[in-house]
Amino acid sequence: MEKQNKIFALEGQVQHYQWGGFTYLPQLLSRSNNMGKPFAEYWLGAHVQAPALVAGDGKLDYFIDRHPEVLGSQVTRKFGRLPYLLKVLDVKDMLSIQVHPTLEDAIAGFAAENASGLDISAPNRNYKDDNHKPELMAALGEFYLLHGFRAPASMINILQEQPELQFLLPVFKKDDYVSLYRTVMEMDAAEVNQRLEPLLDRIIPLYQADRLSKSSPDFWAARAALTFNQPGLIDRGIFSVYLLNLVRMNKGEAIFQDAGILHAYLEGQNIEIMANSDNVLRGGLTPKHIDVPELMKHVRFEAVVPLVLKGETLNAYEKRYPTPAYDFELREIHLDKGDHYGVKANTVDILLVVEGDLVAKSAEGTVLIAGKGNSLMFVNGAVVQLSSNTGALVFKATVPLDQ
Repeated sequence: MEKQNKIFALEGQVQHYQWGGFTYLPQLLSRSNNMGKPFAEYWLGAHVQAPALVAGDGKLDYFIDRHPEVLGSQVTRKFGRLPYLLKVLDVKDMLSIQVHPTLEDAIAGFAAENASGLDISAPNRNYKDDNHKPELMAALGEFYLLHGFRAPASMINILQEQPELQFLLPVFKKDDYVSLYRTVMEMDAAEVNQRLEPLLDRIIPLYQADRLSKSSPDFWAARAALTFNQPGLIDRGIFSVYLLNLVRMNKGEAIFQDAGILHAYLEGQNIEIMANSDNVLRGGLTPKHIDVPELMKHVRFEAVVPLVLKGETLNAYEKRYPTPAYDFELREIHLDKGDHYGVKANTVDILLVVEGDLVAKSAEGTVLIAGKGNSLMFVNGAVVQLSSNTGALVFKATVPLDQ
């Protein structure tokens, strides 16, 4: 790294998970998709699984190892590494019902699986690293997700409305989330089929006739059945579609998911920022490994009222989405053509241009232009003047620091 250079072009890595879409990310990134691969996630960070590339200087994790000063003293002291991972997601097919561990549980679980000799890439591995994974997502358009258990009155209402789920009412009683979830997650597979088959026989024809609204859990339950059911085996995750809050979000709205909150992304595109981790415990709607006893250890068995964040205005150009997480902060920068906005980085900041173009001129005289889908990295001490030739929408990942 040239000592005076504090701004860099950055290129992320695409993850081709099967649930991804085929057009959104290729169009955003100006890449062809002649092979017809699903483009699910675009990673911008230093996670060893898929580190971003610093223009002219290799992988971001190695870059930070060689130049730890770019993190700034606070982040170096507290984390010793880049603590966040920024992503863009295109959710075509529903993601698994999932939960993330606390930091303490991730450290213990990772150590235990390592001690057992389980390979880090084993399909039955629960812990890929030793970190927690709180996460924030900001919608890039209409977006649907499941988020946390319904409040007691809502839960009773949904169970009463579905004749096939009324058997769960005496299990739940008024607020027994533990018994409710344990019942559906530990139920024998034959009983899962017996309980859910009449429900699916009723709603799938409605789904196929386009008579269900996305505001109804029936829509997502039917889609889940058609996506994940195997011959003779109904996915028990379909129960969770009814037990969790169904949330619809609009462009510019965000939601935070802390450790222990069951959730699943259903459809749409978003910007996601999280602690630098890939630890996921799954509860259904997936062909991947499900470890029910381990899952049950980490779920928060309580009602959740989804808190949709609109963002907090910092100035005429920038707003932030505050969360309890100390690993990351997501900000949104809007520039009109001709605007000039001065910023300073106190750690590694990653900027992704979602609309328009961004011109960044550092105090040292370096000028970088990032078009739609391009990314820039500002390191500790960078003083940068931002402008746009067209107007721009930019997302910035950073770390909340004591000023």
